[in-house]
Amino acid sequence: MAQNKNLGAALSARANNQQNGNGGQISPISGVKSLLNSPAIKKRLEELSGKRAPQFATSIINLVSSDKNLQQCDPMSIISSCMVAASLDLPVDKNLGYMWVVPYKDNKTGKMIAQPQMGYKGYIQLALRTAVYKAINAIPVYEGELVKWNPLTEELEIDFEKRKSDAVIGYAGYFELVNGFRKTVYWTRDQIISHAKKYSKSFHKESSPWQDPEKFEGMALKTVIRNMLSKWGILSVEMRMAYSEDVDTKLEYGEEPATSDQNVIDITNFAVETADEEESVATPSEPAADEQGELDFGQAGR
Repeated sequence: MAQNKNLGAALSARANNQQNGNGGQISPISGVKSLLNSPAIKKRLEELSGKRAPQFATSIINLVSSDKNLQQCDPMSIISSCMVAASLDLPVDKNLGYMWVVPYKDNKTGKMIAQPQMGYKGYIQLALRTAVYKAINAIPVYEGELVKWNPLTEELEIDFEKRKSDAVIGYAGYFELVNGFRKTVYWTRDQIISHAKKYSKSFHKESSPWQDPEKFEGMALKTVIRNMLSKWGILSVEMRMAYSEDVDTKLEYGEEPATSDQNVIDITNFAVETADEEESVATPSEPAADEQGELDFGQAGR
């Protein structure tokens, strides 16, 4: 891990030096491009994405080019966040909503640092890949539709014909496993907002997705699905990784997302040579590939 830290710091420093070159003219994405052209990161992307590595690298550049807030972030933190998406085989195109790369301010350094944030579509995608979910869904519930909800027995009755308006009063989540196990949850809109206020430090900021009417629903559906799966679902290795790397998980567990080791990038199983250094850095071998499909069936009886 120490070697990976040194490598990340060296690559990030080189990217920042190039970014501040050209007579003082700073190009916001030059640091990201420099890192993507480094042999170490090219190698890692090829390991994670195979033949799609060039396209994924292009999507990273497009992501940064289209987001002024990300252009203020440390380049290595952007690459590290995108590597999480690549390891989960999820796109980083924010229009698709599988995973976002979001900026956070590091309270210790004052710098902007990127963090990976899962979307509800990403959690559903990872659940479907396990082949143990027969059905999984989450929907908004509109005024007039809710007939009955018993949180103890999980009896939820919705009459879609009785909808009175476009006002959303809550969000319902449901999944069924192939073995017949079912789970239903219902959160009122007030419960969603209370949860977001408690754990999202940017909730009241104008730039927060919680303050954007078009993005609020996606965040609310994610809250329902994420909590439902983490408490009662069967989680594959990929799903556990996504949950632990999600910035929302870090906030719920009281971690400061922007103060973690953002310059660490998991480049394993090969030696690395940077353009500025002749010394190769050996890193520990990573877990066997066959572990990635392991399922935690111990949670099925919850």
